[in-house]
Amino acid sequence: MHESVKVHREAQRTFQRLLSQLEMEFAAVVPNDVWTTFRRRLEEHFADLFTCLLELYGDRYDFLYHLERIVAEAAQSWLARSDELKALDRVREQEPRWFQSEKMLGGVYYVDLFAGDLQGMRDKIPYFKELGLTYLHLMPLFRAPEGDNDGGYAVSDYRQVDSKLGSMDDLRALATALRENGISLVLDFVFNHTADEHRWALAAQAGQEQYADYYFLFPDRTLPDAYDRTLREIFPDQHAGSFTYRPDMKRWVWTTFNAFQWDLNYRNPEVFRDMAAEMLFLANAGAEVLRLDALAFTWKELGTSCESLPKAHTLVRAFNAVLRIAAPSLLFKSEAIVHPDEVIRYISAGECQLSYNPLLMALLWNSLATREVRLLRYSLSHRFRIPNDCAWVNYIRCHDDIGWTFDDGDASALGINGYDHRHFLNSFYTGRFLGSFARGLPFQENPRTGDARISGTQASLAGLEQALRSGNPNEIELAVRRILLLNAIIFSIGGMPLIYLGDEIGVLNDYGYADDPGKTDDSRWVHRARIDWAQMARRAEPDTIEGRIYGGLAHLIAVRKATPAIAGNDMDVLNLGNDHLFAFVRTGHNGQRLLVLANFSEHTQPVPSNELRVYGLRYAFHDRISGHTVELGSEQVVLEPYQVLWLTP
Repeated sequence: MHESVKVHREAQRTFQRLLSQLEMEFAAVVPNDVWTTFRRRLEEHFADLFTCLLELYGDRYDFLYHLERIVAEAAQSWLARSDELKALDRVREQEPRWFQSEKMLGGVYYVDLFAGDLQGMRDKIPYFKELGLTYLHLMPLFRAPEGDNDGGYAVSDYRQVDSKLGSMDDLRALATALRENGISLVLDFVFNHTADEHRWALAAQAGQEQYADYYFLFPDRTLPDAYDRTLREIFPDQHAGSFTYRPDMKRWVWTTFNAFQWDLNYRNPEVFRDMAAEMLFLANAGAEVLRLDALAFTWKELGTSCESLPKAHTLVRAFNAVLRIAAPSLLFKSEAIVHPDEVIRYISAGECQLSYNPLLMALLWNSLATREVRLLRYSLSHRFRIPNDCAWVNYIRCHDDIGWTFDDGDASALGINGYDHRHFLNSFYTGRFLGSFARGLPFQENPRTGDARISGTQASLAGLEQALRSGNPNEIELAVRRILLLNAIIFSIGGMPLIYLGDEIGVLNDYGYADDPGKTDDSRWVHRARIDWAQMARRAEPDTIEGRIYGGLAHLIAVRKATPAIAGNDMDVLNLGNDHLFAFVRTGHNGQRLLVLANFSEHTQPVPSNELRVYGLRYAFHDRISGHTVELGSEQVVLEPYQVLWLTP
C-alpha cells in the first residue's frame, strides 16, 4: 500500500477516535452550533495537522498521546473564544483574500515610543484613522528582562504585558477598539526562543529535567563544537558562536542570537504543545496576524546550517493547522531574512499567508544609491510572484537593520560582483562613500571582512539629514522626492504597504541612544526614536518638512485606496530601455490595469512612447498621482527627478 494512503487511513481512524472523546467531553455542554462549527473545522484540517505532527514526532512511542493533548487544547481555546472573534472567523472564511485589498495600509511601532502605553495607543486611534491604517503591528510588548532584551524579543512571559505598558486587559481592550475601527492588530510570536528568565528556563536552571528538555543543554563543548562547524554567527559582536556557557548550571546552552535568549527544542512535542497554547492565547486576546519571529532557525540538525530546514517548514504548517481549527481568522506573517529563494518557500496558504519582502526593501535602497534599476528589475521579474491567496508586506525599513539580501546569481547575470557591491552599499549608506547623501550607521560590522548591515531612519538614509545640515534647498527637495518615490513604489507594487511610523513625517536618526547603557551597543536604536508629538503636529503645516512629506504620503494613500487595479498581487515588470526607470504593470482583481513609471535618478529621464506601446498600452493615460493626462502620441514622456507616475487608461 502506498505510504500516503496508509497515513490518510491512519489519520481518519485517529480522527474518529478523537472526535468521539471530544464529543463526550464537550458536545453536551456547549451550544450545538458552536460545536458543529468546531467539528467541521477539525474534520477539514485534521489530516494536515496529523501529517505534520507525524513527520515531526511520529517516531515517538507517545505520539498519539501528544496529538490528543494538542487537539484538546485547540478545542478548549475555540470554546473560550469570544463571540466577536468567532464572528470575525466567519467573515474571514468568506473573504479569505481580505488582506489583498487596495484599501489595506499597515503601520508598525513600539508602544512606549509611540504613545507611552497601551491606553495611549487607544487614544491615538483617531490618528491611525486619519493616516488610513487598517493594520497595526505593535512591536514586542510582553514581559522581558530589564536592560538589554533585544528590543523585547527575549520574552519572559507570553501571557503578561510589560507592566510599564499596561495589562492583558488593556491589550484586549485595544484589540477590540482597533477592530471596531477597521484596524487589525498584529503581534509578534517569538517562538524560536525564550528569555533565560522564562519560567521554563528557570525550571531548567533549578535542575528540573522535564524543562531542561525544552531547550538544548550540553554538559561540555563536544556537541556545540560539532554544531558550530556548520552554523553562521548571527550577532558576532554580542557573542562568538551559537552557544553560551552557564556556570550556575555547568552546561552550555544553545543561544543563536544573544546569551539571554535560549533556543527552544522542538524535537520535544511538549514544546510544540505549550507554544501552540501560547499562540492560541494571543489569538483569543484579539491578534489577527502573528509575525513569526526567526522562523528559519526553529529546527536543528547536526551537520547543517540549522536554517530553513524542511522540518522548520513542517513546524510552521503544524502551527497553521492548529489555527485553522481553533482561530481561523488569524494569519501568519513570515519574517525570514534569508536568501530570496528561501523567503519564497515560507509563503503559502498552509504556512505563512503574508510575508515581509526583504528583497524589495534591499533593492529599493540599492537603486537609490546606484541610480540604476537593473538589479531591481531583473530580480523582481522572476522573484515577485507568490501564490494567489497570499500577499507580500512591502516596507522601506522596519525596526531591524537593512541587510543586502539580493541573490549573487542575479547580480552576476548583470556583471555585478555581489561581495564588492555589498561593500559599496555599506560605504554609501554609512556616508563614507564620497558624494553619498545617506547618513546611516553600521550594524554588526566585522572589521576583518567589512561585512555589515545598515541602521537608519528612512529620511536619514534618503538624504534628508544631510540636506538639512547643509541647508541647501535643492538637496532638501531631492531628499523629499526620494522619500515619496520609495513610498509610491511600495504603495502600488502589489501586496500590503507597511509604514514604520514616524517615517510619514520624516523623522531623522536619534543618536541619543548611545547614552543609554542598555542600547549603546545596538545601533538599530538610532532609528527607533521616541515620537515627538510636537513635531508630529507640524504635519498639518504644508510649508514644513513634516507637512510636505505627510501631505505627499497622505495623497498617495488616498489615491491608492481609490485605485482598484492595486488590489491583489498581479505585477509584471517592464524593461523600457532606460536603466534609471523602473516600470511595472498591475492588474487588479477586476481586470483594471495600472502602469507605474518611476525615475530613480536626480535627472529628468525620457521614455520613448514606442517603448510603452510595445506593451499594448493605449495612447492616453490619466496620472492618478498628479491628476494630469499623459499623451503617448508625442515622441516621448519625460519624468522629472525621482518622479513617479501611476497611469490608468
